[in-house]
Amino acid sequence: MPIATPENILKLLYSYNPWWRDGTFPKDLRKPVKRVAYYEAMKLFTHPDLRRYVILSGARRVGKTTIVYQMIEALLREGVEPKKIIYISFDHPLLKFCTLDEIMDIYEKYISPSDEAYLFLDEIQYADDWQRWLKVFYDTKSHWRIVATSSASPALAQGASESGVGRWSIIHIPTLSFYEYCELIQAEERPSLDYGIEPADFAKFDRYELVDIMNRLEPLQKHFYRYLMVGGFPELALSREDYYAQRMLREDVVDKVLKRDIPSLFNIRNAAVLEKVFLYLCYNTSNIVNFATMSKELDNTPAVTLSNYIEYLERANLIYLSYPVELDGKKILKAKPKVYIADAAIRSAVLMLDDVLVDPEEMGIMVETAVYKHIFAFYSRVKAKVGYFRKVRDSEKEIDVVVELPRGKILVEVKYRENSALKENDAIVEMSRNKGDVKASILVTKRPEDYGIAEQKTVVPIVRIPAHAFLYLLGHAEKKKTDIK
Repeated sequence: MPIATPENILKLLYSYNPWWRDGTFPKDLRKPVKRVAYYEAMKLFTHPDLRRYVILSGARRVGKTTIVYQMIEALLREGVEPKKIIYISFDHPLLKFCTLDEIMDIYEKYISPSDEAYLFLDEIQYADDWQRWLKVFYDTKSHWRIVATSSASPALAQGASESGVGRWSIIHIPTLSFYEYCELIQAEERPSLDYGIEPADFAKFDRYELVDIMNRLEPLQKHFYRYLMVGGFPELALSREDYYAQRMLREDVVDKVLKRDIPSLFNIRNAAVLEKVFLYLCYNTSNIVNFATMSKELDNTPAVTLSNYIEYLERANLIYLSYPVELDGKKILKAKPKVYIADAAIRSAVLMLDDVLVDPEEMGIMVETAVYKHIFAFYSRVKAKVGYFRKVRDSEKEIDVVVELPRGKILVEVKYRENSALKENDAIVEMSRNKGDVKASILVTKRPEDYGIAEQKTVVPIVRIPAHAFLYLLGHAEKKKTDIK
């Protein structure tokens, strides 16, 4: 007896698309707070001249489906005919018995014969041969607009470089920035900021302006601590039980990717080794990956296998890889990456750390992880390289984060400790003395009163700024770049 009959598919489609019945968007699915990625997606999706399909890629629980629902609600409010809007989640087991083309044939035959359609395809990586069908739709359905999502993006990169050139664009969605977190929980202490303050702007403020901004941001520090603990996952941020939030991080964000997404997409037979690799990276986040050492500690697993698994973890949005950036004129011979877990809270949840807020070393790791994520998210939209710097002949001298822009580099050092004093021979001090192509230098500190220009005499001033203030301003500036209020 066939399973994927038109009748069964139609029942499923009607359950996914309740607006087909009464023309309204369900109240229980409405989420008023919109992320930066929502505005980016809407601009591309509704662009009058540039026709592109939009693919949203990000970790599980990061809010991709919420963005999709917000886009659907916006279309309904603009008067788009409800039956021209179709949402499908390929997580459903029934859809494993049919192709994307077969589903759309049923939709066009029984729901909407119109040439115009707005398709929202959730977890598209589970649809067989999705790249080919998107290409066919793009080439034959000129009045179709499509948004797709994926929690694991290995296939997306390949598809975009092959079928997707000129047809679809990938928007990577990180976990919530600290600014977005404060917006989501409606923190009462949020200050009113009229314009976006970017990292290169910090040194331009006079003492009065800096004191004013830092004092207005100081009350947010208490929210920063919880942000580090529960992470930038919208549903978990709104939860009142932090223990539950960490459990859901392990079960829904990590376990499903390690035990289901990556093995199915890459045909990995022994997921246990993959889990060990991720656990090793959790213990060593913010450090440079040494494959020889890693191999010895993981039962002599071949380095090529480790390298492949790390690549899979990156494409599955569980880690970031930071590569060295040339800064002192010396060529980089061996590009060993540093690894960062995609969200500081994931590491705490996986390692089951419950005392991180009183552990200076753990807090330093978490803050550096959050800083890298924020900077990467902010500058990835302009395709800037975000890496680190380490002196060739002095492995102790390092700059945590370096942003390589066409008009210069931005240096960021994280010293989340009670005493953030710099030494005269610290790498960021040496690199800031000879301006070269350094555009700005920032020292991320801990204490709310630890801000201002560092005492070292440098050509490029080194601006000290507390972590909570730096991350909030970076997220706020990112939002302002959308020009949406």
